[in-house]
Amino acid sequence: MIVVNISEMGISGSAVLPLHWGRAPHWLIDRMIRLCRPIVRLIIAEYGRRGLLARLSDPYWFQALGCVLGYDWHSSGVTTTVTGVLRTVLDPVEFGVAVCGGKGRRSRLTPREVEHVGIIFGLSGSKIEGLKLASRMSAKVDSVALQDGYKIYHHVMVVSEDGDWAVIQQGMNTRLRLARRYHWLSLKYGSWVENPDRDVAAVMKHRKVLNMTDENADECRKVSTDIARMNPRRVQRLFRRAKMLAVKGPFKYVGEEELPFLNMPERLNWRAIEEAYQLQPGNFEDLIKIEGLGPSTVRGLALISDLVYGEPPSWRDPAKYALAFGGKDGVPFPVDIQSMEKAISFMEEAVRQVKLGGVEKEKAVNRLKRLKERLYSGVRPL
Repeated sequence: MIVVNISEMGISGSAVLPLHWGRAPHWLIDRMIRLCRPIVRLIIAEYGRRGLLARLSDPYWFQALGCVLGYDWHSSGVTTTVTGVLRTVLDPVEFGVAVCGGKGRRSRLTPREVEHVGIIFGLSGSKIEGLKLASRMSAKVDSVALQDGYKIYHHVMVVSEDGDWAVIQQGMNTRLRLARRYHWLSLKYGSWVENPDRDVAAVMKHRKVLNMTDENADECRKVSTDIARMNPRRVQRLFRRAKMLAVKGPFKYVGEEELPFLNMPERLNWRAIEEAYQLQPGNFEDLIKIEGLGPSTVRGLALISDLVYGEPPSWRDPAKYALAFGGKDGVPFPVDIQSMEKAISFMEEAVRQVKLGGVEKEKAVNRLKRLKERLYSGVRPL
């Protein structure tokens, strides 16, 4: 199952996939690398480094790439496997593009690797710091400002020698056994916290998620920032009052069995609250940059804003489109078949042009043909 959202300019979005375990065998990885290298070389030659980043930021195209390389196209493992292959293929000296970060512990090495790659590319110190900030903020927005129950465990930043970047990261919900992939592109994003230019699509649209990036959460963002600037002792009093209102009032913030990640937190990170008081952040973006200020603290501030000051956050799940086989009636949403066709057609042309053995090329094209057949087997287009 794949879910995607795509726009013509500055493509970004996310994909939701079944959570699968295990590793791809070495024989498959070797084969994927051999096929991926000429495709990447062709794309950069035809469309430049920005063209490659834009395509990696397109969930349809990324998924089609995983398919043509021979990986199971609907699995959550496509994210880690394809980005791992790209990491091997994209030599920074040869292509002027590099992949930093990865899965689990490696994701935390992203800033160090970005700095190393920036030096190879001859980027300025300020540009390197900007890249490191983009890596950190894209991860924090999708785990702190948007709380949808998916914990980020894979984070990759693709950097070019022009200073452009793309982020591909994935979160997992072990309870639902689903993974959700998020794509960011430097050519598109504006604000990090006010309707950021990345779309989120999900096979399961939750009844409510805490969405502090929604336009309707503007006042809640402002009030949350104001609260964080208060003396921590006053914040403690407000927090105790909000917890009482959550239990006794008409608000449902305790005992959400369906969405436990939205419960009123037991405590806030008071060290981060103290730091916020000292720093006096000018806006919500500055607030979430504070180290240690995580999901529970942001949620607690948002609920104080709602219960005490009457400025609620947005509970709107930003999911927009889903692709599910068997959705002939368009439920939960119709699918943009034309966009998927565009991605597949591009990959077919790329495969035809790369220098591969006849058998390997034929197999890759046949995989794309099967993908088309599966698309039309149970989906009503828009």
